[in-house]
Amino acid sequence: MALARSWLIESGISDARIFLNRNKGWLELVATAKEAEELLHNQYFQYQNVHTGQSVLACDQYHVPHSIQEHIDYVEPGIRLPVFQQPQKFLHKRDKILIHGASGRMHLPDSDDRDVLTSLDCDKAITPDCVRALYKIPLATKSHPQNSLGIFQEDNYFHAEDLDLFFENQTTHIPLGTRPLEVMIANTDGGGSSSKFGLESALDLQVAYPIVYPQTITVYQTNDHLDAQYSSQGFLDGFLNAIDGSYCTDCALGKCDGERANPNPPASDNRILCGIYKPPNVISISYGGPEQNFPIAYQRRQCNEYMKLGLQGVSVLFASGDNGVAGHDGCLGPKKDIFSPTFPANCPYVTSVGGTKVLPEHAPSVPESALYNSDGNNILSSGGGFSNVFQASSYQTAAISKYFATSNPEYPYYEGNWTSGGDSGLYNRLGRGYPDVAAVADNIALWYKAKFGHTGGTSASTPIFAAIINRIIDERLAIGKGPLGFLNSVLYDNEWVLNDIVNGSNPGCGTEGFRAAVGWDPVTGLGTPDYEKMLHLFLGLP
Repeated sequence: MALARSWLIESGISDARIFLNRNKGWLELVATAKEAEELLHNQYFQYQNVHTGQSVLACDQYHVPHSIQEHIDYVEPGIRLPVFQQPQKFLHKRDKILIHGASGRMHLPDSDDRDVLTSLDCDKAITPDCVRALYKIPLATKSHPQNSLGIFQEDNYFHAEDLDLFFENQTTHIPLGTRPLEVMIANTDGGGSSSKFGLESALDLQVAYPIVYPQTITVYQTNDHLDAQYSSQGFLDGFLNAIDGSYCTDCALGKCDGERANPNPPASDNRILCGIYKPPNVISISYGGPEQNFPIAYQRRQCNEYMKLGLQGVSVLFASGDNGVAGHDGCLGPKKDIFSPTFPANCPYVTSVGGTKVLPEHAPSVPESALYNSDGNNILSSGGGFSNVFQASSYQTAAISKYFATSNPEYPYYEGNWTSGGDSGLYNRLGRGYPDVAAVADNIALWYKAKFGHTGGTSASTPIFAAIINRIIDERLAIGKGPLGFLNSVLYDNEWVLNDIVNGSNPGCGTEGFRAAVGWDPVTGLGTPDYEKMLHLFLGLP
C-alpha cells in the first residue's frame, strides 16, 4: 500500500485525494478521467447500454510501473464491462436468466395444468413429490438446533405471499407463515419493495423447504452488486468476510479483499463485517460468472477460502451454470468458439452442481437426461467443462482420465490457458472438470408474485442437492457426529451413491458440447443423488 500511495503522490495525485478502504484492500482516489489517463498511460471510453441507457468508463489497457506491479491485482475502471454483461451488473444472476431463458422462462400454464401439483407427472412439472420420488427422500420428522441450511442471495428477496401459496398448494405439511431466518450483510435493507422480490429467492426456498422442513433455512443477503458498478470483483467477498474474519485480512497471492470498490458508499455502510456470523453447515450458492472476467489471483484467493471453509466443516455448493460449455456472455477466442468455464464452479474446493431433466413420458423411476432445452433463440443447458485457471485435483483425475478414455470428445484441445492455446483447441485438457454432481433443473413448479408457473436451471438443482446434504448432516448430528465439510473426495470415491446419467449433452459455442457418459462426465458430473445410499455412506463416516 505504501509503495502504491507513493507512486500516486509522485504522479501528482495529492494525498488528500487518496483513501484506504475500510478493509484495507483498496486504494481509492478521486481524479478526473484525464488525470487517470495520464497516470495509467491509456485512454478511457464511455460505453453506453443501448437498452438501459446506463454508461460506464472502461479502457483497452493500462500501465503501472514495474516496481509495483506485483502489489496491484487490478485497476478499476479497467478493461472489463461488467455492468452490461448481465441485467444485474457482472453477476450471472440466475433469476434474470431464468426469466429470459427458454424453459427457464417463468411460464404460466393453463389453469388445468395445475392438476400435476399432486401427481407424479414429473415430465410435465417437477413438484416436491417428484423430487422425493426421484431421489428417494422421506419426509423429515425432526430438526437439530445446530443445523440450518444456508442459502446465499444477492439483493434478491422472497415474497411472503408466494411462500404461503406454495405451502398451501404443494406442501401442506409445512405450516403457513413458515419463514427463513435472514442475515442482512452490509448494505442490505430487506425486501420491502416489490421490485426486489426475486425469482431466484422464490426458487431456492421452494425447492429446499420440502426437503429440509422442519429444519430451518438461513438466507444470507448481500448487495455486492452495488460495488460492481465500480468493480466486477466484489462478488461474494462481503459474504465471505462476514462468516470468516480471517478473509478480511488475508492478502494471499497479492490480493486483498475487494468488497468496497464504491468510492461513495451509502451512509449505512460504516461497519467492518469481519467474522460476525457463524457459517452454516451447508451453503447453497446459485450465482457465478465467466471465469475470464475475474483476475486469476482473485479466483485463487477466493477458492482457497472455500478450502478453508471445507476444512471447518462447511459444505459449499455452487451452480454450474445454464449455458452448457459457453459462458453467460458467450465463448472465448477471436472466433468465439473456445469453451468458457464458470467461476466459482471451477474451484476444486466447492461441489459444483449441474442440471438434469425428466424426459417426456418418463416416470421418476427412469434415469434422467442432461439438462438441455432450446426454443431456437434461447438455450438452457447444464454448465460444464474444464477450467483454464485450476488444474484437476487428485480426487478427480482418475474419473477424468476414464471419461477421456471411454468417451473421448472429438474436439481439439490445449493444455494450459486458452490465451496460450491459440487456435489449437476448444478446451483445456488439464483443467479442473465440473460439475461434480447434478439434480433436476427443468420445469420446476413454483409460485412467483402470486402466480403459478414453471422455471428451471441449475439454480434449482443446487439448493436441491444442498438440502439433501443438510438432511444427512441432521441425521449425523442426531447420533453425535459432526458436519461433513468438503464433499468431493468422498463422492468421487463412492460413485455408487449417485444415479449415473448417461443421456444428453451440454451444447454451446456452436458445438454439441460434451456428452454424458458412464461414470463422471463434464455435463452431469457423477450423477444425481440417491438419498438412501448417501445417508448410509455418510452415517458410516467418522
